[in-house]
Amino acid sequence: MSSPVLPLTWHLARRSGRRGWQGQLLAAAAATVSSLVLLVLFAAWHGAGARADATAWRTPQPDRHGTAVQALTTTFVRGEPVTVVSLAQLPGRKPTPAPPGVAAFPKPGQVYLSPALAELAHRLPARQLADRFPKTASYETIGAAGLAAPDELVAVVGRSASDPAVSPAAGDAPLDSGLIARVVISGYSGTTPSPFTVYDQSGMLLGAGLLVVPVLMLATASGRLGAARREQRLAALRLAGATPRQILAMTGAETAAVGAAGAAAGALAYRLLLPALAHLPFGIGTWHTGDLWVGGLGVLAVVASVSLLTALSAVSTLRQVARSPLGVAQQSNPRRTRMIRLVLFAAAVLYILVSVDGGGLKTSQQAALVMLFYGAFWIIGPWVVDRLGRLMARFARRPATLLAARRLSDDPRSAWRTVSGLVMAGFVAGFLSVAHLDFGGHDYSGQVAVSVPAAEYRPAAARKAAERARALLTEAGVTATVHARTDDKDDDSLLWGRAGVTVRLPSGPAQVDTALTALTALNPASPPYTQKYFTAADDLGSAARRELGLAVLTAGFVVATASAGLTAAANVLDRRRVYGLLRLAGTPMKVLDRARVRETVVPLVVLAGGMTASGVYGAVKLNEAGDTTVDSSGALQLTVCVLIGAAAMFAAIAASRPLLRAVTDNPAQQPD
Repeated sequence: MSSPVLPLTWHLARRSGRRGWQGQLLAAAAATVSSLVLLVLFAAWHGAGARADATAWRTPQPDRHGTAVQALTTTFVRGEPVTVVSLAQLPGRKPTPAPPGVAAFPKPGQVYLSPALAELAHRLPARQLADRFPKTASYETIGAAGLAAPDELVAVVGRSASDPAVSPAAGDAPLDSGLIARVVISGYSGTTPSPFTVYDQSGMLLGAGLLVVPVLMLATASGRLGAARREQRLAALRLAGATPRQILAMTGAETAAVGAAGAAAGALAYRLLLPALAHLPFGIGTWHTGDLWVGGLGVLAVVASVSLLTALSAVSTLRQVARSPLGVAQQSNPRRTRMIRLVLFAAAVLYILVSVDGGGLKTSQQAALVMLFYGAFWIIGPWVVDRLGRLMARFARRPATLLAARRLSDDPRSAWRTVSGLVMAGFVAGFLSVAHLDFGGHDYSGQVAVSVPAAEYRPAAARKAAERARALLTEAGVTATVHARTDDKDDDSLLWGRAGVTVRLPSGPAQVDTALTALTALNPASPPYTQKYFTAADDLGSAARRELGLAVLTAGFVVATASAGLTAAANVLDRRRVYGLLRLAGTPMKVLDRARVRETVVPLVVLAGGMTASGVYGAVKLNEAGDTTVDSSGALQLTVCVLIGAAAMFAAIAASRPLLRAVTDNPAQQPD
């Protein structure tokens, strides 16, 4: 005899009426958002790894018996880094394969440019950029396989083996920053990514770690949407003789199907949004669309995970139905929190403080402490919401506030799940958006430096280089002050005690770029550089952290907005009997609506707003300790993001207002 579970489940779902279908659609929408955000987080982490791998060929493994010489240098145009890879085939050796993205191993004088660099070279005057490379009739193009980002600035230049640009002096870097290197190679298998991409994946992992729990909570919340109506229906079946196993099977089948449908819709939305996601800048630039595709197995894994979480969440809510169906039918289900949460929170925070004070933590230990910090707030969150509701009820002066307070204290876990996505996200976003560290307190703006080859470290060589620098600058039409520098250890210039030439220029990027181009001929083995050489990686990292903070806050608002809007609508359907009774008792519609809004807004402002303010305060204190100023642009972006996100949450909550009006219209004639 076949089981009646599936036919009965389908029958009840199909005959649940318009309100029942509305609840199913809300649950599917929550699963859609969860699946979409999870896939985007997965894609960002995957793309960051692919981006780093795409730059590893520029620092290949050395080979004493190699076939070519590769010299890596970094120059700057308009303050943006330009990676220049010079390649020279060694005579008498077998041919060297072409690097990724390059059609063939470059011949001497042949120049390959990335599309963005080629466009910039054609747009700017030649003396500001193009003259830094060998003269050629046309540039070849570097393909996507050799670039970390579509707008990355990269050049591959063919040299002869005797060219000074690939001589042993080409590896003499003013600072071990990974921006200059020379090595004999036979291929391009490397494991060291560019300094501009090396921390992208760890940053994405941090952002995903801060958001994955709230997103998973939204996925589990999709199984709880409409729980009150489902519990009432299943409690009646349980009283009619259905077994606990049948009740659980029916719930699991129904919610798994709804979750799978919603998760599949989220996966489809992710696939359609890939081109738009690829245009979002992070770190060194935008993304290759293919790098953000997680593959079919990744998509299926996320869809299956969301479906499973939805089903497990719904089944877990039915323990009371299986144990005491009469209590559920009578709606006697208090959900207060206990003081043990405060004790556990205090113990976790104390342990974290003691561990951090000891120092010497490994990366895995730091990650564990971050997760413990997150878990501590997850424990204390419902307790704070519960006490906040009780406090509001004590001092309430308006009916709407009193109703909201009773809702918060009656079901604090539900209110916490609505705003939890913004609690930690707000703290991190507030900290990363405002924190700003300057380069050692030194200001070398308007200064260009060129070092003298190590073999020529003597005052006469520095003076000769200064005379030639003056001639080159005059020929380029640049007015500047040129100084010859010896290897003075107390020298306060960009040379940092090395012998060479420093040039003081009037402000203006065009003058700096022209000077950099003109002085390239002064020492082909070591190109001229500005302060950007020392700060570029840190500046890019600071910008990436700021972008990550805003991205975390934005994604947190997306999750919180979806959670708030969907939960508000589901609560209207679940509480329509209560709302109907309140309307029959004479409660104005305006009071009911205000109570719904305050039920979400009050914990949002207190918890998420307080954590964001704490993050900003921590960043300000860090800036004061480092004697730096607040990053005003980051603070402005944070403020705009918070205002837009708050407005979106209000709009999401308000979107269920027509539903509230519908379920309370003629409450005396409602079937329940």
